Amino acid sequence: MPSFQSSREVRFTPQQMFDLVADIEAYPQFLPLCEGLTIRRRLTNEAGQQVMVADMSVGYKSVRETFTSRVTLVPDSMDILVSYLEGPFSHLDNRWHFDPSDTGCKVSFYIDYEFKNRMLGLLMGAMFDKAFRKFSEAFEQRAGKIYG
Repeated sequence: MPSFQSSREVRFTPQQMFDLVADIEAYPQFLPLCEGLTIRRRLTNEAGQQVMVADMSVGYKSVRETFTSRVTLVPDSMDILVSYLEGPFSHLDNRWHFDPSDTGCKVSFYIDYEFKNRMLGLLMGAMFDKAFRKFSEAFEQRAGKIYG
């Protein structure tokens, strides 16, 4: 299964970065491949954490796909957990973590996924990998725009 992980030091606080990544409705404005995002529902789980179920539409050239995931915000540990519900993947697991650092924050990103359709995996896989490598940079640029 393809996976990607990165850690990046940014000059913003962990709370600022957590809030930025948690604002999933804004993703189409700046995130590579993201063409649309709709939140189906929001709720608070038994642990008091905000949980969102969202549809994300991604595209590259003539290929378009939409998938549904559950996004759980865990502010106590500064984690954002994304679990796959339905769409073109057989598996998708995505995690964000934000740690304080001397210069601001260390942002850790991890994603593990596999397409159901082998042909779609071959077509989209390399492009997804390239986009994931730009995700942290896209969020850092967005933080600079929002927080100055």
